[in-house]
Amino acid sequence: MTDRLPHEKGFHVSWDQMHRDSRALAWRLDGKGPGEGGTWRAIVAVTRGGMAPAMIVARELDIRIVDTISVKSYNHQERSEAVVLKSPDRELMGDGEGVLIIDDLVDTGKTLELVRKLYPKAHFATVYAKPAGREQVDTFITEVSQDTWIFFPWDMALQYVEPFRGSS
Repeated sequence: MTDRLPHEKGFHVSWDQMHRDSRALAWRLDGKGPGEGGTWRAIVAVTRGGMAPAMIVARELDIRIVDTISVKSYNHQERSEAVVLKSPDRELMGDGEGVLIIDDLVDTGKTLELVRKLYPKAHFATVYAKPAGREQVDTFITEVSQDTWIFFPWDMALQYVEPFRGSS
């Protein structure tokens, strides 16, 4: 056990880094779909965190059909039971074959475990992965330790910070 607060072992992700890592995710997924030439039928972003990487992957892979699934498993920084608030189009999804489901992070894996039960043949991809949830994701870019808190750019604001050695 540690006396650290979640923000003390933080991994800060800038918009530039999110864009680079999401493009890297697209490169890993390119040509790996079950369609002719390895194409994917659609992308489903897990809201809200999966929306930015899904947009970038959709652009890079020229996927025009993009939908969302809204799953609530956090209340601010506290985990709760994962529940689906909004499902993607039923006709689009079927069992998930040929669909990329994209999220920013797999942490404990509870969110993706729920979505995987609904769409067992979908391909699950995240930008970042923690060890407890890795088995729920098929493709990811960067693994971080379970006790690392990731600060995403949409959760941050730029502000002045005092220098370490006092004011100038």
